[in-house]
Amino acid sequence: MKILVLNGPNLQLLGKREPDIYGELTLDGIMNALRKRAAELDVAIDDFQSNHEGELVSMIGSAMGDYDGILINPAAYTHTSIALLDALKAVDLPAVEIHLSNTARREDFRRESLTAGACIGQVMGFGAGSYILGLQGLVDFIKQSKERNL
Repeated sequence: MKILVLNGPNLQLLGKREPDIYGELTLDGIMNALRKRAAELDVAIDDFQSNHEGELVSMIGSAMGDYDGILINPAAYTHTSIALLDALKAVDLPAVEIHLSNTARREDFRRESLTAGACIGQVMGFGAGSYILGLQGLVDFIKQSKERNL
Protein backbone atom coordinates (compact mmCIF):
# COMPACT_ATOMS: atom_id res chain seq x y z
CA MET A 1 0.00 0.00 0.00
CA LYS A 2 1.24 3.47 -0.86
CA ILE A 3 -0.02 6.75 0.64
CA LEU A 4 0.64 10.32 -0.48
CA VAL A 5 0.99 12.78 2.40
CA LEU A 6 0.39 16.42 1.45
CA ASN A 7 1.12 19.42 3.64
CA GLY A 8 -0.10 22.90 2.81
CA PRO A 9 1.13 26.43 3.40
CA ASN A 10 3.30 27.48 6.32
CA LEU A 11 3.71 23.95 7.65
CA GLN A 12 7.43 24.20 6.91
CA LEU A 13 7.44 26.66 9.83
CA LEU A 14 6.24 24.13 12.40
CA GLY A 15 8.27 24.21 15.57
CA LYS A 16 8.67 27.98 15.24
CA ARG A 17 5.18 29.11 14.29
CA GLU A 18 2.79 29.55 17.22
CA PRO A 19 4.04 26.52 19.19
CA ASP A 20 1.24 27.04 21.73
CA ILE A 21 -1.21 26.11 18.94
CA TYR A 22 0.81 23.85 16.63
CA GLY A 23 3.34 22.29 19.01
CA GLU A 24 7.11 22.30 18.99
CA LEU A 25 7.75 19.45 16.55
CA THR A 26 8.99 20.39 13.11
CA LEU A 27 7.37 19.05 9.96
CA ASP A 28 10.43 16.81 9.49
CA GLY A 29 9.90 15.46 13.01
CA ILE A 30 6.25 14.74 12.30
CA MET A 31 7.08 13.06 8.98
CA ASN A 32 9.77 10.92 10.65
CA ALA A 33 7.24 9.71 13.24
CA LEU A 34 4.73 9.06 10.46
CA ARG A 35 7.29 7.09 8.42
CA LYS A 36 8.00 4.94 11.48
CA ARG A 37 4.31 4.19 11.97
CA ALA A 38 3.85 3.57 8.24
CA ALA A 39 6.69 1.02 8.30
CA GLU A 40 4.98 -0.77 11.20
CA LEU A 41 1.81 -0.91 9.08
CA ASP A 42 3.81 -2.10 6.03
CA VAL A 43 2.81 1.03 4.16
CA ALA A 44 5.01 3.22 1.96
CA ILE A 45 4.51 6.98 2.16
CA ASP A 46 5.71 9.88 0.07
CA ASP A 47 5.34 13.37 1.49
CA PHE A 48 5.24 16.78 -0.12
CA GLN A 49 4.83 20.28 1.32
CA SER A 50 4.05 23.42 -0.63
CA ASN A 51 2.94 26.96 0.00
CA HIS A 52 1.48 27.01 -3.52
CA GLU A 53 -2.05 25.80 -4.12
CA GLY A 54 -1.38 24.80 -7.74
CA GLU A 55 1.50 22.54 -6.74
CA LEU A 56 -0.74 20.72 -4.28
CA VAL A 57 -3.46 20.41 -6.92
CA SER A 58 -0.90 18.96 -9.35
CA MET A 59 0.33 16.44 -6.79
CA ILE A 60 -3.23 15.29 -6.13
CA GLY A 61 -3.87 14.98 -9.87
CA SER A 62 -0.76 12.86 -10.38
CA ALA A 63 -1.64 10.52 -7.48
CA MET A 64 -4.19 8.47 -9.39
CA GLY A 65 -2.72 5.11 -10.31
CA ASP A 66 0.36 5.57 -8.11
CA TYR A 67 -1.20 5.78 -4.64
CA ASP A 68 -3.91 4.00 -2.69
CA GLY A 69 -4.90 7.06 -0.68
CA ILE A 70 -4.06 10.60 0.39
CA LEU A 71 -3.43 12.04 3.83
CA ILE A 72 -3.75 15.82 3.57
CA ASN A 73 -3.22 18.76 5.86
CA PRO A 74 -4.40 21.57 3.60
CA ALA A 75 -3.61 24.12 6.34
CA ALA A 76 -5.10 27.52 5.43
CA TYR A 77 -6.32 26.17 2.08
CA THR A 78 -8.82 24.08 4.07
CA HIS A 79 -11.03 27.14 4.31
CA THR A 80 -10.50 28.63 0.86
CA SER A 81 -9.62 26.09 -1.81
CA ILE A 82 -12.28 24.86 -4.16
CA ALA A 83 -9.36 23.80 -6.39
CA LEU A 84 -8.14 21.28 -3.78
CA LEU A 85 -11.71 20.08 -3.24
CA ASP A 86 -12.18 19.52 -6.98
CA ALA A 87 -8.82 17.77 -7.34
CA LEU A 88 -9.57 15.40 -4.45
CA LYS A 89 -12.96 14.59 -5.97
CA ALA A 90 -11.47 14.08 -9.43
CA VAL A 91 -8.88 11.47 -8.45
CA ASP A 92 -11.42 9.37 -6.56
CA LEU A 93 -8.88 8.17 -3.99
CA PRO A 94 -9.79 7.90 -0.33
CA ALA A 95 -8.42 10.92 1.52
CA VAL A 96 -8.27 11.89 5.17
CA GLU A 97 -8.00 15.55 6.17
CA ILE A 98 -5.81 16.21 9.19
CA HIS A 99 -5.10 19.22 11.37
CA LEU A 100 -2.77 19.69 14.30
CA SER A 101 -5.21 21.98 16.12
CA ASN A 102 -8.93 21.55 16.65
CA THR A 103 -10.17 24.03 14.05
CA ALA A 104 -13.70 23.87 15.52
CA ARG A 105 -12.37 25.61 18.65
CA ARG A 106 -10.61 28.40 16.80
CA GLU A 107 -11.67 31.52 14.90
CA ASP A 108 -14.99 31.35 13.08
CA PHE A 109 -13.37 31.36 9.63
CA ARG A 110 -11.39 28.21 10.53
CA ARG A 111 -14.49 26.23 11.42
CA GLU A 112 -15.56 25.52 7.86
CA SER A 113 -13.62 23.09 5.69
CA LEU A 114 -14.13 23.25 1.95
CA THR A 115 -11.92 20.20 1.40
CA ALA A 116 -13.61 17.90 3.92
CA GLY A 117 -16.44 17.12 1.49
CA ALA A 118 -14.01 15.13 -0.65
CA CYS A 119 -12.55 13.19 2.29
CA ILE A 120 -13.65 10.01 4.03
CA GLY A 121 -12.90 11.61 7.38
CA GLN A 122 -11.11 14.26 9.41
CA VAL A 123 -8.74 14.03 12.36
CA MET A 124 -7.91 17.20 14.29
CA GLY A 125 -6.81 18.48 17.61
CA PHE A 126 -4.25 15.83 18.53
CA GLY A 127 -1.14 17.70 17.45
CA ALA A 128 1.35 15.50 15.63
CA GLY A 129 -0.78 12.53 16.68
CA SER A 130 -3.42 13.64 14.17
CA TYR A 131 -1.11 12.41 11.41
CA ILE A 132 -0.70 8.99 13.03
CA LEU A 133 -4.42 8.64 13.70
CA GLY A 134 -5.26 9.80 10.18
CA LEU A 135 -2.84 7.30 8.64
CA GLN A 136 -4.26 4.46 10.71
CA GLY A 137 -7.83 5.34 9.73
CA LEU A 138 -6.93 5.66 6.05
CA VAL A 139 -5.05 2.35 5.99
CA ASP A 140 -7.92 0.55 7.74
CA PHE A 141 -10.43 2.05 5.28
CA ILE A 142 -8.36 0.99 2.25
CA LYS A 143 -7.91 -2.55 3.60
CA GLN A 144 -11.63 -2.91 4.29
CA SER A 145 -12.46 -1.56 0.82
CA LYS A 146 -10.13 -4.08 -0.82
CA GLU A 147 -11.63 -6.93 1.21
CA ARG A 148 -15.15 -5.94 0.12
CA ASN A 149 -14.08 -5.92 -3.54
CA LEU A 150 -12.45 -9.38 -3.48
